[in-house]
Amino acid sequence: MKTLVVDHPLVAHKLTTLRDATTDSPTFRRLADELVTLLAYEATRDVRVADVTVTTPVAQAEGVRLTRPQPLVVPILRAGLGMLDGMTRLLPTAEVGFLGMVRNEGTLQATTYATRLPDDLSGRQCYVLDPMLATGGTLAAAIRLLMGRGADDVTAICLLAAPEGIAHMEEKLADCPVPVRVVTAAVDSHLNEKGFIVPGLGDAGDRLYGVV
Repeated sequence: MKTLVVDHPLVAHKLTTLRDATTDSPTFRRLADELVTLLAYEATRDVRVADVTVTTPVAQAEGVRLTRPQPLVVPILRAGLGMLDGMTRLLPTAEVGFLGMVRNEGTLQATTYATRLPDDLSGRQCYVLDPMLATGGTLAAAIRLLMGRGADDVTAICLLAAPEGIAHMEEKLADCPVPVRVVTAAVDSHLNEKGFIVPGLGDAGDRLYGVV
């Protein structure tokens, strides 16, 4: 598994405002959307393309187009929904699947409660959206599920990551035969006793949508 921390002043600027406890939900949603688009730019460097020739108003030109099957974007509900628009803005032709997973706050184990995905993902590049890579259990389980359906290339896009979560994913996905990448805006210090990233930005779902 490879981890890429995107080092860019705009990424750091937007992340700083997301961290601020005084940032309200509308501003948080807007900045998260903008930050995801910046992260997606880096995450899609290896998106598959094929050579094509087009005719300009002046002459023919060589270029590329996305290959088929189209990439699949998979937000993990509910917080991952706040990242979907920022991702599809960059990949408007991508298909979108949904994966509902919840973490037991006592055991910190992830369980799946809803899926809306193609049964066969053979040959598909998948982009998983999850704001917080904390313990790593949810993301590792999601990637395993996608691989079980045939995905042969998976990239996870996260606003923040913790060292413990990265280490857990590396352990759980060590035997995976396909490429796995994590793209994030920062790797923070550690997890606290409740499994929250420190210093982090709090509960991303609550800050996006409120406490429900």
